[in-house]
Amino acid sequence: MTALREAQDNEGLVLLVTQKDPSVDDPGGNELFRVGTIARIIQVTQLPDSTSRVVLEGLGRARIKRLTTTTAALRANVELLLSSEIENSESLGDSDISAELSELSETVRQLCDDYAHLHERIPHEFTNTLSTINDRVHFAHIVAGHLIVPAIEKQEILEGVLVQDQLSALREMLVREIEILRIERKLDRQIQLHMGGDWNPFDLSPKGATSRDQDSEREEWEEIADQIEEAGLPEHVSLRADKELNRLRKLNPVAPEAAVIRTHLDWMISLPWNQRSKDNLSVAHASATLDSGHFGLGEVKDRILEHVAVLSLVREMRGPILCLVGPPGVGKTSLGSSIARALDREFVSVSLGGVRDEAEIRGHRRTYVGALPGRIIQGMRRSGTRNPVFLLDEIDKMARDFHGDPGSALLEVLDPTQNKSFTDHYLELEYDLSDVLFIATANTLQDIPDPLRDRMEVIRLPGYLDTEKREIAKRFLWPRQKTQHGLKERPIVFSDEAIHEIIGRYTREAGVRELNRRLSRIARKLARAVADGDIPGGVLDKKDLRDLLGPPTYQAVDRDDDKDRIGIANGLAWTSVGGEVMDVEVAIVAGSGTLRLTGTLGDVMKESAQAAVTYARSRASVLGLDPQFHKKFDIHIHIPEGATPKDGPSAGITIAAALISALTDIPTQGDIAMTGEITLRGRVIGVGGVKEKAVAALRSGMTRVVLPAANESDLETLPQEVLEAVQFDLVRTMDEVMTAVLTRLPIRGRTEEKNVGLSAPHG
Repeated sequence: MTALREAQDNEGLVLLVTQKDPSVDDPGGNELFRVGTIARIIQVTQLPDSTSRVVLEGLGRARIKRLTTTTAALRANVELLLSSEIENSESLGDSDISAELSELSETVRQLCDDYAHLHERIPHEFTNTLSTINDRVHFAHIVAGHLIVPAIEKQEILEGVLVQDQLSALREMLVREIEILRIERKLDRQIQLHMGGDWNPFDLSPKGATSRDQDSEREEWEEIADQIEEAGLPEHVSLRADKELNRLRKLNPVAPEAAVIRTHLDWMISLPWNQRSKDNLSVAHASATLDSGHFGLGEVKDRILEHVAVLSLVREMRGPILCLVGPPGVGKTSLGSSIARALDREFVSVSLGGVRDEAEIRGHRRTYVGALPGRIIQGMRRSGTRNPVFLLDEIDKMARDFHGDPGSALLEVLDPTQNKSFTDHYLELEYDLSDVLFIATANTLQDIPDPLRDRMEVIRLPGYLDTEKREIAKRFLWPRQKTQHGLKERPIVFSDEAIHEIIGRYTREAGVRELNRRLSRIARKLARAVADGDIPGGVLDKKDLRDLLGPPTYQAVDRDDDKDRIGIANGLAWTSVGGEVMDVEVAIVAGSGTLRLTGTLGDVMKESAQAAVTYARSRASVLGLDPQFHKKFDIHIHIPEGATPKDGPSAGITIAAALISALTDIPTQGDIAMTGEITLRGRVIGVGGVKEKAVAALRSGMTRVVLPAANESDLETLPQEVLEAVQFDLVRTMDEVMTAVLTRLPIRGRTEEKNVGLSAPHG
């Protein structure tokens, strides 16, 4: 059992070897054969009598080179036993050896047919299976596995190096066993004739072994029947379980179908069909639990508290399906565990990253070898209740290929009108998932199929503000790192300036994972100091960070934010790891009118750049430009960090502002960032990701943000700290953008323009 547990925690591989003396309860290395079988653990089922049923898949033979006892389980260094040399000779064209092997294989196959007819424990399908096997190594192992002979004789076959030797040994065993069975059959006939009783020609088991086996099987069937009765299964499940048990009673215990039915019954019995955990309906308890584990995240907390409040009034409601969307490191996964604690429910987590097979969700058909239920039913079994908090992690990382579309399979799981009768392919029974509180996590919504997204209530987590990061570091991250590194009793704290320095110059992220890694590095440095005899303590200040973390990763100011620049504008971009401030640079050089775009731009951003150039041409007279500038000058638009692909419909006004600044030699204001898309006629269109972009603007020290007027409603969702520190200018036209961004207007006193019918800019 210890070996099984250790194998499951690693690669799931075990070496199966036979004892030389089966009566020894705790054999040592010298009491084990040195050749065994490497197997992979497929399934471990805990039975009610504290035993385990294990399903293994054999991978190949191996010889033990050295046994070690460094852990509670035996561990072995092994060498693989490859296919026999005789196969290599056959491939080289040795016709004599090939003919000998063919004749030997056919002899063994005929003997197996006689053996199966004489022995009642051998299924008749066995000989049919042998006729379809062409690989002689596999053929020899299948025959040896079905022979009912002492283990030491099977060990001889297992250790055989050449296929020819294995087949010869099998032939001798079969001839001997067939002769013994014929003699026993003849003796039984004579005894029955003398006693005048009925003779059973297949009752060949010596000393009542068959009777004992049948008694053992009856006990197992009675035990399963008791489990079915005690499980309190719903009527339709109980009827199905009884039907499967009746089928099991009629099958030969060694038949493959018997193992399949037994495993199926185990799954039916062990699933929580009626077991429920009692919800804690105290809103105060839920609020305290969420606040103790997470700082900020007000929208998510409010949604969970609303759910608890409704539960306290109606006592029963279908579980909502929430989708937490946000950059990595903002606490989406850990929030699911906190929600389970707030409700006093069991918590189950399933990662969907990289899942591309529909059977991972709905399960495999029982006709397949190694079939198992899908991850949903497996998670319900682990929870032990029918109303857990079920976390579907990384739901946007699922893939689809010829195996099926797991996203479509999830539609039945996450649809409140359908999941009351969810059907797993392996279970083949309807299972009620309506009481489950499903929580999905994703970095982006664009990778989630629209039908699946429609079934979930999306809650966005835009990322943490610097003040929130400081509180998270002081309340949660640093105390946890002190405990993990043996510094819990040491009075070591950070000053606010030190925390701010770590956040601003050693990390740049929307979440707190890198911040946690930096604090972990500091804790390791301090732990080493303790091990060297130093006794660190007190307040760690800003000046101590260079010794603990090295030079800062990021400069205090990585762009000329405090200066006005010509041909440069600050854009706001949304990424999967949060919002970012992105420079757009435009250079005008003498040429023939070529437009060049660099910086690894996607198709959408290329179209935005072309629209900005067309807008500038249409406003040339208003901007005081030569109407033929597009033929006399080359325009180069560049977005730095060319190794990073960039795309999205939010850089139009930024490109246009930088272009007009370069064409008119009028600087843009360095403390203003902007986001919005532009049309050919200069209208500004709304964009998404406003919350993430606003947080990024505050993080980068911007004091003003130019935002499309269509996004005015998004301002109500912004944190109060952002609204107090950043001024938002709402614009409808590109004229208003120029008024807000440029240090002065291109033409003083401009009040009219008939070219495109736009209103004059304010101011």
